[in-house]
Amino acid sequence: MLVKFTSSTSGQILMMSPVARQLLEIVGKACSARGVFTTEQLPDAIRRLRRAVQDPQHQSAPSADATAPSAAAEDAEETRVGLGQRAFPLIELFERTLADDGFVMWEASGDF
Repeated sequence: MLVKFTSSTSGQILMMSPVARQLLEIVGKACSARGVFTTEQLPDAIRRLRRAVQDPQHQSAPSADATAPSAAAEDAEETRVGLGQRAFPLIELFERTLADDGFVMWEASGDF
């Protein structure tokens, strides 16, 4: 399922629901079909996402199977997309929206 984040001032971002779920849980939001970050909530959301990117506990686990050959595991490790890469577009959308005193809404086809 896709989740669309729309800024009132600066554009949109589409994410797959597992990634959106991880980011919304970090900032303390429910993974409902629709929601909003008000202008007042954006600074805290930005702070929480930046802190999570720095925290190794929030980094996603490698996708390689533990029984896979070491060369395959190394390739998977090199191509793994980390939390920072997934969070950066949303952080940037939040920052641009905050600079213009806007809000960000998200929408999906259902709760996720």
